Amino acid sequence: MQCPVCKTEMIVLELSGIEIDHCYFCKGIWLDSDELELLLDEATDKQELLSTFITNKRSKERKYNCPVCNKKMEKVLAGKTLQVHLDRCRAGHGLWFDKGELYQVIRMGGLDKENKIVLFLKDMFDNKELKEGK
Repeated sequence: MQCPVCKTEMIVLELSGIEIDHCYFCKGIWLDSDELELLLDEATDKQELLSTFITNKRSKERKYNCPVCNKKMEKVLAGKTLQVHLDRCRAGHGLWFDKGELYQVIRMGGLDKENKIVLFLKDMFDNKELKEGK
């Protein structure tokens, strides 16, 4: 599968039994439909977080094409106070997370800092701010 941002081939990683597509170059992540819900399975605020996903029709960010159907994705805001800008396939194929966005969404879902998914994402992005838990 090609990265919607830099058009390079993504690698497939397995995270808690879920296959995620990761771009080695831009560090973005593609989750197929319902995979975010599976990653948030143990999250305390899962339903509350998922209910905050709203379409952002006013976004000025560049719109990417879905790596599955190749059609323009819509911009989505996730979260109440700290809002993360995501890309979602209109046909329901999945979500695109730019570097660090999946970590932010997972943390908003209520997974603690010692959760294996949170730790994996910190290591994967090797980002000082993420490693400090910000």
